[in-house]
Amino acid sequence: MKKIKDNLFSHLREFFTIFLPKQAQRSSHTILSTQQVWNMLLFFVCGATGKRVESLTLADLSRKNVINFLDKMQQTKKWTPSTRNHRLARIRSFFRYVASIEPTFVFYLEDLRGIPLQKDVNNSFMLEYMSKNAITAVLHQPDPSKKIGIRDLFFLVLMYDSAARDCEMLSMRFCDFDPVGKVVYLLGKGNKPRSVPISDDTIQHFHRYTKTFHSQKDGFVPMFYTIRHGNKGQMSDDNVARFVRKYGNSAKAECSEVPDCVHPHLIRKTRAMLLYQAGMPLELLAQFLGHNNPMTTLIYARADNEMKRKAIDRASAVTGSVSPEAEEATWDGNEEMIKRLLGLG
Repeated sequence: MKKIKDNLFSHLREFFTIFLPKQAQRSSHTILSTQQVWNMLLFFVCGATGKRVESLTLADLSRKNVINFLDKMQQTKKWTPSTRNHRLARIRSFFRYVASIEPTFVFYLEDLRGIPLQKDVNNSFMLEYMSKNAITAVLHQPDPSKKIGIRDLFFLVLMYDSAARDCEMLSMRFCDFDPVGKVVYLLGKGNKPRSVPISDDTIQHFHRYTKTFHSQKDGFVPMFYTIRHGNKGQMSDDNVARFVRKYGNSAKAECSEVPDCVHPHLIRKTRAMLLYQAGMPLELLAQFLGHNNPMTTLIYARADNEMKRKAIDRASAVTGSVSPEAEEATWDGNEEMIKRLLGLG
């Protein structure tokens, strides 16, 4: 009988280059996030087993090692239970693929199925978001007199103004920002595109950022990049999480309302909640956030009802220049902005 070779990396290569994009037709966001999970997992397992990465096998990805990996990431990267469960699902998806092409490997999948999902007791009742004072403090942290500060400030301002997901920010190209039309084009989940209105303050930050980082104005270069071997490549989400956490920590020293752990998705949820509290209808908010199912947006209404005991201030346009009285005028009664939100402009 022919012995089946435990060739982990051969299976991974086919999984990422053939199965996910061509057979399963997963979006580029899904593929990228799955690759990032596997990069972290393989690095962790190398440390746990003492093996070089090219020597790892399917057998090294045991339930014990995967659980230890998830526990470590939850501790060091502050993964929520939902994030942990999502990452576990990405790992299991590969083993389902392997089992489908080689049934003798199904025991690896069964081993991982024994890992229980975590229940998120806290987030089942409350939606995490920052107060107006807290997000303002965070956006004041980057130092625009330094090159890296210009980049980080523009990233934070644009992420807040557009309520973009982390993956949408990182997949953005230079040509996706339209300062004349005052919109930014985002590629959301399922490769669903949308355009989002942006403020004049954000456009000013864009021009300053362009002078430093995009002097050649190559439209197909990633908006936010890192340089490796002389080539400009997409910035990693780990890098974003690192500087967002850094600015969150420094902001907390100035404003007690800043939470202990500031992460990129918290900025998106903060923008959404402050817009809802300012009176933006849920239908428009769903369009703004790129929710495929408008019912998803109802979580903001539910969270707001559960937090009535907290003083609710009207949201303000919080950008690098911080003009707290400008939020309502941004969209309320602005027919052109509403058209752009609905894709009619």
